[in-house]
Amino acid sequence: MGKSRLEAFSDGVIAIIITIMVLELKVPHGEDLASLRPLLPVFLSYVLSFVYVGIYWNNHHHLLHAVKHVNGSALWANLHLLFWLSLTPFVTAWMGENHFPPVPVALYGFVLFMAGLAYSNLVRVLVKHHGPDSTLAKAIGGDGKGKISLAAYLSAIPLAFVDARISMFLYFAVAALWFVPDRRIESVIGE
Repeated sequence: MGKSRLEAFSDGVIAIIITIMVLELKVPHGEDLASLRPLLPVFLSYVLSFVYVGIYWNNHHHLLHAVKHVNGSALWANLHLLFWLSLTPFVTAWMGENHFPPVPVALYGFVLFMAGLAYSNLVRVLVKHHGPDSTLAKAIGGDGKGKISLAAYLSAIPLAFVDARISMFLYFAVAALWFVPDRRIESVIGE
């Protein structure tokens, strides 16, 4: 089956996720810059999550650009990814509103880990569907960045109970790792 409906649905869900996150930013009651200070944790959480959702959208776009069609397994794998991404507004708000305490920071990491796992599963399903000699399989290769990201998320979850700042550093580091779009697919398609 074609991939266009999967792309359109995914784009719509991701747009809604971003919209929900921005609606969590409440306008302060004061009129000076000092009234913005209490919102800084909420804003930082929003920025981090916006970057993560943007990274997923960008890489999802590249991923689907490298495939010709999808099957039922890919549809379910994609829904699995969208499920975990749809939890991003909740964990973002909980973490920011409470100024980064251990449990919300750990849960944020769990959602990031599960979204990363779901994305890896979507890639695996698409590679299996298109074959080991496909453009996608060649582009993905060993997926070192993906494995490093999952390991960082997994490490950050228990570290949140030692010092939440360590976990936040890891979340920002992984986002920085992926901030520059993954050029593997572009380079293989361009050949």
